[in-house]
Amino acid sequence: MSSYFSPQYLALLLPASVCLYAITPQKARRVILLLASYLFFWAVSGSLIVFLLFSTLSIHHLGLWLDMLQQNSKRELAQAEPDQKKALKAKAKKQQRGIILLAVVIHIGLLLTLKYSHFFLTNGNSLLRFLHLPAILPVPTYLLPIGISFYTLQSVSYLIDVYRGKIQADKNLFRLALFLGFFPQMMEGPICRYEQTAQRLWEAPKMTWNNFFLGGQRILWGIIKKMVVADRLNMFILNVFSGYDQYNGSVIALAAVCYTIQLYMDFSGTIDVALGSAQLFGVALPENFQRPFFSRTISEFWQRWHITLGTWFKDYIFYLVSMSKPMKNLTSKARKRFGPRYGPILTSSVALLCVWLCNGLWHGSAWNYIFFGLYHFALIFTGNLIQPIVIQVTERLHIDRNHLAYRILQTMKTTILVCIGELFFRAEGLRNGLKMAWRMVTDWSFAPITTGNVFAHGMDGPDLILVAVFLVVLFFVGLAQERGVRLGERIMAKPWPIRIAVYYAAICFLVIFGAYGIGYIPVDPIYAGF
Repeated sequence: MSSYFSPQYLALLLPASVCLYAITPQKARRVILLLASYLFFWAVSGSLIVFLLFSTLSIHHLGLWLDMLQQNSKRELAQAEPDQKKALKAKAKKQQRGIILLAVVIHIGLLLTLKYSHFFLTNGNSLLRFLHLPAILPVPTYLLPIGISFYTLQSVSYLIDVYRGKIQADKNLFRLALFLGFFPQMMEGPICRYEQTAQRLWEAPKMTWNNFFLGGQRILWGIIKKMVVADRLNMFILNVFSGYDQYNGSVIALAAVCYTIQLYMDFSGTIDVALGSAQLFGVALPENFQRPFFSRTISEFWQRWHITLGTWFKDYIFYLVSMSKPMKNLTSKARKRFGPRYGPILTSSVALLCVWLCNGLWHGSAWNYIFFGLYHFALIFTGNLIQPIVIQVTERLHIDRNHLAYRILQTMKTTILVCIGELFFRAEGLRNGLKMAWRMVTDWSFAPITTGNVFAHGMDGPDLILVAVFLVVLFFVGLAQERGVRLGERIMAKPWPIRIAVYYAAICFLVIFGAYGIGYIPVDPIYAGF
């Protein structure tokens, strides 16, 4: 079992879990979900399941330890004299922060070791060679468990929320295990918070036909997005990015656009399957996408793309850095120096830089990912700086910033900037990404596109037409969703013959136009590698 799109998942694990869940009593249903989750993880990662077990057991223990210290602190404060309370609070906070630090060292340290040690040690050896030093650092190779980035962030957020008093430590190990290991969210997220899903999963709600059909609709929609569009574009993208020196700038630009489309269709399609799978059991996972290509700025784009990762970075890195004592002092000085508008922007940029460095590294241990993060930091920071100037200029020129034409231009600009960023994201190393970007500037010609030669490299004319038609359909679907239309519920409200006809048409479309069989290379979900 390699992904949510494998026959083992769609034809065996998911249907078997749904059937067993439907026929068992309420208390047994949670057992079905937990067993299915660990079976899925074992089928994907084998013996590496020990990492999930270790994470669950250690976070459970640390949470109870933290809760014990909090309860002891409350009792001591209730019995203490007024002049003793400040010292007792400081002592309690220090102890609790020690547990958080221990958790971060263990879990983030484990993630850094498994995922990034090769990158840092290899670059360390490069630095030693540059300095002509004889030492060589050993570079170990580790097997990376599927989903470790996702359940590690969930584990850390759970413990920090206990520390902050947002939730209570869960004494039930199995409920915590189900929260961390629920199989629809395991491979690519979304990154859930404890209060969002833990109790609902443990309640194991009764299945309903409404959830069954809505979940099924979303699964089918996700499969179509991946297999009809994302996988169809893969051969062309692979050829151009692996042999970019054979193509001019227009072909590279087309490949960058195609990769941006592929990444969105692949990732959002996988999330659709994940959310649809959870909905079959009556569990609502948080949305991870809200039509990002309708965004007018880069900042808005990242509020709509991979939402749960963005909010995690905001809550546990941006606020942590920006609300620290040194940053508060720096903000106060910057306000006096640069004024109330630019002072906070300049100081908050430090926290923003930390977020985007972490965002880049989270996606992978390579310089192109770090560059990807810094690229978006620079765009957002620059946008924040020039926003007052843009407002003044448009007001003086009597330009309506809410006019449709202005919004379209902003959206087009944002999409182009995103595609450039994805070029570096997909490139096989930062050096290759820079060379590809340089060819786009210095070696531009429409000849390969106008003559049709571009279609000899993994994508023909009918492929391009099919992708374009589907993107038009996706645009109107997104436009309806932007206006609050719930298309799934609209379909459910139709008479059953119409519903069956819609489902049958969607399945036929997938069977006829899906990218599989001879000539296509099976493509694992892209974000599963992160």
